[in-house]
Amino acid sequence: MKNKNYKQLLALATCIIALAVVAVVRDGKVWGHKMSMANKEIVNKDGKVNPMSSLPDGTVIINTSSLAKDVNGYGGNVPLEIYLKDGKVVKIKALKNSETPEFFARASKLLTAWNGKTVDDAQKMKVDGMSGATYSSRGILGNVQRGLQYAAKNAVKPSPFDNMDFSAKNIAGLVVVLMGAIIPLFYRKKTYRTVQLVLNVVVLGFWCGTFISYSLMVGYMSTGINIWISVIPIIMLITAFVYPLFGKKSHYCTYICPCGSLQELAGRMNKRNKLKMKPETVKMLGKFREILWAVLMMMMLVGVGFEWMDYEIFSAFIITSASVTVLVLAAMFMILSIFVPRPYCRFVCPTGTLFKVAQNSK
Repeated sequence: MKNKNYKQLLALATCIIALAVVAVVRDGKVWGHKMSMANKEIVNKDGKVNPMSSLPDGTVIINTSSLAKDVNGYGGNVPLEIYLKDGKVVKIKALKNSETPEFFARASKLLTAWNGKTVDDAQKMKVDGMSGATYSSRGILGNVQRGLQYAAKNAVKPSPFDNMDFSAKNIAGLVVVLMGAIIPLFYRKKTYRTVQLVLNVVVLGFWCGTFISYSLMVGYMSTGINIWISVIPIIMLITAFVYPLFGKKSHYCTYICPCGSLQELAGRMNKRNKLKMKPETVKMLGKFREILWAVLMMMMLVGVGFEWMDYEIFSAFIITSASVTVLVLAAMFMILSIFVPRPYCRFVCPTGTLFKVAQNSK
């Protein structure tokens, strides 16, 4: 038993190291610490990002790269440049980030909200995030806040409670994810399971747009995790990586994942006309999933193909921001799941495969 636990810990450690390497290859940093000298034009002799510079015409540029290291979007930091002239915001420009392009394009509409405002007035503004791009919006709003604080020479950092999201949506998501993390450990009645599956889909999926994906994990590995605004994803990660160490393998995929829940509910619509697959076919498709995962990991470790993370079908829950390709793929797998139990989970999902590798199972 002890030998088995050691193997599982080794597998988990290997996956964490692999994600860290991917983060370094893609972003040049791990857990917020710079591992390369990318973007040399904004670093000083000490290797630190210069938060403020100026142009010949007197325009002051505030760079939030170092001011908001703990403020993340979905894929990691969302650094900005805030241009000020005569004490007013001229424009706000987004710097390179790892957000999903479709989500960030929607959230970036916020960047003009402060134009023409004085620093003092801009700090007092209450700007709502863009629906369908909650995390990217939060990253933009947090970076603007830090940049304006710096511009006003306000060195006081906001209270952790200022970063916490007490909206009804976030509280509902927290309740649902805690239900999925705790109740199945003690109670597994079919009626309750149906309720949990529906809540996973409706609340965690379509309402909150919260799920674990490769993009999320690599983003966290690159920039670190702000626990005050990432409580729900943290609980999900615990069920995915820590629960298996105590014998609860695949707990996240089985009891929490919105995508897996929707596939299972779709499968319940058809109890008789299931597609019968030979054991050899199931085994072959399972091998395909493992090979696909290995190929994708190797591509990222050598520095290519990071874009595939934007096409995991989880983001289809955020319908207003998901790409057409993702929506089509998601629809195909949901239709297929009526005839084949959880086809995406069993035969494709790279994120789920990582979980299985981490828990030393197939």
